[in-house]
Order: sequence, then structure tokens, then C-alpha cells
Amino acid sequence: MPSELDRIDMKMLRLLQKNGRLTNAELATLVDVSPATCHRRTQRLFDDGFIKTVRAMVQPQMVDRGALVMVGVVLDRSTPESFAQFEQAVTKLSFVLDCNLVAGDFDYFLKIRVKDMADFNRIHGSQLIALPGVRQTRTFFVMKEVIDNALLDF
Repeated sequence: MPSELDRIDMKMLRLLQKNGRLTNAELATLVDVSPATCHRRTQRLFDDGFIKTVRAMVQPQMVDRGALVMVGVVLDRSTPESFAQFEQAVTKLSFVLDCNLVAGDFDYFLKIRVKDMADFNRIHGSQLIALPGVRQTRTFFVMKEVIDNALLDF
């Protein structure tokens, strides 16, 4: 069971969410604790699952993945087995950034990064519609990213 968070833990989480490159010494100064205490608290935040991972946010356009595509997926059956088969297969597709089970007109929404429309057309025809149980897909090409990966408000 994760431990309770106090105001120092919350401040540490907010600061690290904004800048994961803060050194332990910098973070300790900002939250007004000793570096040793800060290190122990940070380690506990990782161990208890409050911090999942730390990674760099790569600019998609700089690595030739400038096209963002959202795909709604409808499966042919709504059974635990069909969901499990789809989920197992979709996790193997490196171009899928997010896959969410949703309520409403679709079963899943996928967030996909590709080079361009032709690149998406290729993967759609060869990999997406071949996923287990897929009956229908509906594709949305993002014209402008207004908010992307915003910080959690807590």
C-alpha cells in the first residue's frame, strides 16, 4: 500500500513533473530539505509507484514522426477474450503511442505517430486492420496539437 503524501512530497512531484532533470541537490534546495532526506523521499516516490518513470520528451518532427493520427477501433465482438487478444497484439506495434479502452461508439482509441499520410496508409492496410477482431476503424488526422501531454493538476 502506497504511503501518504505530505506537502513536501506533493511539491517534489510537481517540481519533478515540470523538470525531470533536476538534480537531487537542486530539488532538495527547492523543497527545503537536506539532500539525503530528498533522496530518500524521491526513492520512496518511485518505490510506491507515484513516479512511474523519467524520460526525455522527443520532438516528433525532429525524428520524422510529425503526423499525429487518432484511430477509433470497433471490434467484432465485445468479449473479454476478444479484448485480450486485441490488447496483446496492439502492444507489439511500435508506432502506437497510446491505446485506451473507451465507452461509446468505439471500443478503443489509438494515438499513433507516423511520418506522413502515406506512411499511415501503409501501416493501416498492413497492420492495423489485421489486428485480431477489428471490424472497423475510423481515422482522425490531427491538424493542430493544441495541448499535448499537459502536466497533471494536483
